[in-house]
Amino acid sequence: MLTKLDFVAPSTYNIPPTSKRDFVPEPIASEYLAPSFDFAFNMSFGNAGHHRNHRTGGSAKRKNGEIFVNAFQGKVAEFVFYDWLKKHGITTSLPDVTLMGKGLWDDSDFTVNGKKISIKSAAYFSNLMLLETQDWNHNGDYIPNMEMGNASYNYFVLIRVKPDGKKLMKDSKLYYADKAERITLKRIFASEKWSADLVGFATKDDLQMIIANKHIIPQGGLLNGRIPMDASNYYFQSNDLRGIGGLINLL
Repeated sequence: MLTKLDFVAPSTYNIPPTSKRDFVPEPIASEYLAPSFDFAFNMSFGNAGHHRNHRTGGSAKRKNGEIFVNAFQGKVAEFVFYDWLKKHGITTSLPDVTLMGKGLWDDSDFTVNGKKISIKSAAYFSNLMLLETQDWNHNGDYIPNMEMGNASYNYFVLIRVKPDGKKLMKDSKLYYADKAERITLKRIFASEKWSADLVGFATKDDLQMIIANKHIIPQGGLLNGRIPMDASNYYFQSNDLRGIGGLINLL
């Protein structure tokens, strides 16, 4: 059963304790961290790539430091999923670290045995998988890919990463920066012990149910009474996701 957040006050949404899943860390292999870092740096502080400086439907413009964190966390999560598939005997391509120019993006994170999989990442303390409402139509198709005729994902996987890259950047006064030294930033991130967990997954049918039942945190809404939402998002609570082991049987 897919449950809604507690609506405790005007524009305030809380995650019930029963809807949370504990973070169960597994070390991230060191060989996955360097390509994730290089990809994120080049897509944010570098000149070769491009990441949007705002979220779909969002109003806040992201600085390069924030773009770096999002790109690093997302790419690390993809490598974690790749490694998990490999350990379960499923062969797939390595995550794409190709630098994309403005207006270009991958049509999916992974295609495994004909099934398209979208990887969503979050900090280790998060208990929501978020999907920006303006990116999805009522049928659960990804609108930016519709012109390519490849807009349907079969599965969505949530992966949490520790430590919190956002806090690392803020502590280093780089989160709101437009420029950063590669060596300095790499030293900061390389000094940490990185881990992740695969929280669970949702199907396209699950997404359609979320959309139909309006599981939405609106733009400006406060999550847990303190975190303002820059854009309107559909959400899955972590404990509502299907157990990750079940995905193997579906692939």
